Amino acid sequence: MSLYGGIEAGGTKFVCAVGEGSDELHAEVRFPTTNPSETLGQACDFFNTYMRDSHISLDRIGIGAFGPLDLNPGSVNYGMITSTPKPGWEFTDIRGMIASGTGTPVVLDTDVNAAALGEGRWGAAKGLQDFVYLTIGTGIGGGLIVQGKPFHGLVHPEMGHLYLPHDLEQDPFPGNCPYHQDCFEGLAAGPALEARWGQSAKTLAKDHPAWELEAHYIALGLQAIICVASPQRIILGGGVMEQRQLFPLIRNKLLAHLNEYIHSPAILSDIDAYIVPPKLGARAGVLGSIALAMQSI
Repeated sequence: MSLYGGIEAGGTKFVCAVGEGSDELHAEVRFPTTNPSETLGQACDFFNTYMRDSHISLDRIGIGAFGPLDLNPGSVNYGMITSTPKPGWEFTDIRGMIASGTGTPVVLDTDVNAAALGEGRWGAAKGLQDFVYLTIGTGIGGGLIVQGKPFHGLVHPEMGHLYLPHDLEQDPFPGNCPYHQDCFEGLAAGPALEARWGQSAKTLAKDHPAWELEAHYIALGLQAIICVASPQRIILGGGVMEQRQLFPLIRNKLLAHLNEYIHSPAILSDIDAYIVPPKLGARAGVLGSIALAMQSI
């Protein structure tokens, strides 16, 4: 029996699990993200305890991590979290520390690429080869799967940092991305909603004008992604997308923005099945990390 480890390495929490190639987990633990030494040490302790108690070694551990990450095997920083705004984590060798701490081969990718792989194997993109998983929460990130594999290129996609048309008369909020101010993330992530409206997105009424504006920005972001990547489906996850009233608003605004230029029945006739929520829900990250480990064997 092949067993795989998965780590959803988030900026606020880590989720570690063991599975064998299905969406069922043998063991799981979660704990807050603190400093690299403590957090990665807890992850190693979880896997080492499991392997010791079960007398079974893991074939590989997959890590879906916050970033940016260096995923170029030829780079001196390969396997590292690089220029992250997360205090204390800049240039942390997350891949190397987990590999040496567990004695297990490790594969690393972005948290959204891993979640996308999970949705492709067991969830909302099952059976598709080319799709996008976009998470809209504390930040905005996008995982792009091309021919069944995560796309990297120069580094990896940073869909949350697209610049969008920003009408300052309609929306005078300047944006709050520390790098780009009014990029997609700076205008539409959870912290931007809270800063613009003076309260948490969770407390905004379903008919609050915030959601029309939010849907407008998300639809603009999707328009750019569709025109560049041409995915077969787009999955929208993350805390902000738990506001299910956003889905019909986004679909309608996306149709208006595209203006029938992308002449595909998937968009023109069946957009409800094209822009969808994740099926794996909160488990997408850790299951996706296991899918990442499985794909790399």
